[in-house]
Amino acid sequence: MNGPVEWIASIGTVLAASMIAFDLGRRATGWGFVLFCLVSTLWIYIGITQGALPLAAMNGLLLLINGWGVYQYWLHPKNRADN
Repeated sequence: MNGPVEWIASIGTVLAASMIAFDLGRRATGWGFVLFCLVSTLWIYIGITQGALPLAAMNGLLLLINGWGVYQYWLHPKNRADN
């Protein structure tokens, strides 16, 4: 597990966490959740193809959690006017 896809997923994970942790505003946080969903999908693919099922399962749950974050920040009716 040291190929370009793993590096992209790793860097994307760090960027997504930074976007949320630095609290740069509602829009940046929302995009951080979107990026987390994308890299979770990559990690699921990596886990399945590399035989690392715990990695795939963990990121499956993280995908659901971050999908909820996308909903809360971008799609929830109470927040749509704020974007």
